[in-house]
Parts: sequence; C-alpha cells; structure tokens
Amino acid sequence: MIIDLRSDTVTLPSSEMKEAMFNAKVGDDVFQDDEAVNELESLGAKMFGKEAAIYCPSGTMTNQIGIKIHANAPGEIICDELSHVYKYEGGGIGFNSGLATKLIKGTAGQLTAEQIEAAINPDDVHFPETQLVSLENTCNKGGGTIYELENLKEIKTLCANKGLKLHLDGARVFNAIVEADYTAQDIGEQFDTISICLSKGLGAPVGSLLLGTTTDIKKARRIRKLFGGGMRQAGYIAAAGSYALENNINRLTEDHLRAKALGEALTGLSYVKEVSPIITNIVIFEIIESIDFNSIIQKLADQNIKVVPFGPQQIRLVTHLNFTDEMLEQTIKTLKSLS
Repeated sequence: MIIDLRSDTVTLPSSEMKEAMFNAKVGDDVFQDDEAVNELESLGAKMFGKEAAIYCPSGTMTNQIGIKIHANAPGEIICDELSHVYKYEGGGIGFNSGLATKLIKGTAGQLTAEQIEAAINPDDVHFPETQLVSLENTCNKGGGTIYELENLKEIKTLCANKGLKLHLDGARVFNAIVEADYTAQDIGEQFDTISICLSKGLGAPVGSLLLGTTTDIKKARRIRKLFGGGMRQAGYIAAAGSYALENNINRLTEDHLRAKALGEALTGLSYVKEVSPIITNIVIFEIIESIDFNSIIQKLADQNIKVVPFGPQQIRLVTHLNFTDEMLEQTIKTLKSLS
C-alpha cells in the first residue's frame, strides 16, 4: 500500500467522476461551444455570485491572469511573503504583468487591513503605483490558515476606498468554507477576482477557474490565449470539475479530521520539536536539530509513505480524499515507530 501525503494534488478521479467525464458533451472551448466547459464555468460563477468564469489548466495560470487583468505596468502588488503567487509561480508577477511586489510579513500567511494600508505607496514618482492586493485563503505555506470574514471585509473596504483591486488565490478556498462560518457567496462579495482549484482536495484531475465580472473574464480569455491556455475539447476534464463542485466539497471535513489525528499522533514524539497548529488539511511539523530531517523523510519512504520537505527541519503532510482511515492508522503506527 502506497500512502501519498505529498499534496492533495495527487488525488485520482473516482469511478463516478470518470463516468461524468466519459459522458461529457464537448466542443471547441476556444470557440466557447464546449457544453461541459460552459456548464462548469457557469456553476463556479454562480456558487460565488460572480458574473462569469474561465476554465484554465492550472491555478498558477488563473492567478497570473487574475493579476494581469488588474495590472497597468509599471505598478506594484501587495501580498504576504508566504503567498503562492510570489513564492511558487516562477516569478510570474514580474514577468507576466510587469509589477513590483511589496511583501508583508503577516501571521501565518494572513494580512490585516492595517498592514496593507501601511504598505500602500504614496503618490510619488519615486515609487511604483500600488494597484492591487492578493490574498491566499487557505494559505499553503502558512499551514492551511483561514481568514475570518470580518478581516476580509475590512480589507475589501480599504481596497475600495483606495481604488485597489483585490484578488483571491483560493486554491483551497473550499477547505476554508467548510471549516469557517461563511459561504462561497460571502467570499465572492469581497473579491474582484477569485481563483479556485479543482484538482486539489476536490479531486478533479486537471484545472482551475478564474471568477470575476463579464468584462474581466472577457479580458482573461484574451490573456489565456496568449499564455497558451486555450483548449479544445476540454469538456472531458471540465466535467470532472463540475462533478467535484457538486459532490466533493462537504467531504473536505473528513480530510481535516484526519489531519488533526496526524497532528495529535506527532505531538510528543521524541524526534518532533513542534507541530504547527492544524486548521484544515495541512500538517507541518519540525524535527529536532540533532536529527537530519531528510532521514525521517527517507524512513517514511522506506515504509511506502511519501511526504515532502517544507523548510529547514520541516516536513509537510497533506490529507486528501484518497487518504483513507486505514492509511491514517498505518501512518500513525509508522510515525510512532520512528520515535
């Protein structure tokens, strides 16, 4: 039995999802006549109360398009120093949009309205014009942390008053929604554009959606094309996304419970220095200084458990729909055997 905890991107389509894919009614999405893609885009936009959506191959593409449609180089974007759009998208902000990046040290990847306001550049030719803010909910590098709705509302109000656009990297936004006391509609009201990933906890094999106004998404289609993201009979994979949105959201709570069980098992083990607070489906733990953390990764691999390094002496585990209770029991048993 292989237990893969490297990421929730390793999920595989269920038989029911495959059936939906097999039966998809497809066309040519560049001509916008692929029925399954159109249905997915409509479903995603409606869930968040947005006018329109566009289907793309990846969350990196939807994030980069979302930033670019708001950018007017030269200018600057504000985001947390742990943001995926900054750390893990290949320098795309500067390359694709020509923007400088103002990094803020938030709390586990989360910013406040006060921090953002202090980071806005003055109207001075020596500084790039601040144009937009990007938030990440949940924050991967922060350990799956969730914004409170009140904080998002304060940031939205600030951005509106300052004439700034607000983008959400919502790669795992449904993990936040099932855990917090707000809805997709609540999230939709706070942001100008939203990127949601279908191929993580929701279990689809490919794709993300960018949500926004009709005008923004029309512009996004042009940018997607020049990025090379125009697809033809994409409905076969889009149908998996629709199935995921209709069937796999509420079950994310199971992933969260299994993550917490892993955290409890790790706490107090002789080789574990600290376990970060577990909010959703991401478990980050630090190995004591006297042990090479790579040796722990290798010992787990020897027991067919795949994990990834996540910083100096840090290891990350991510639970997902293909991580079962049987796998949880075996993982806990193995972790304890290393102590």
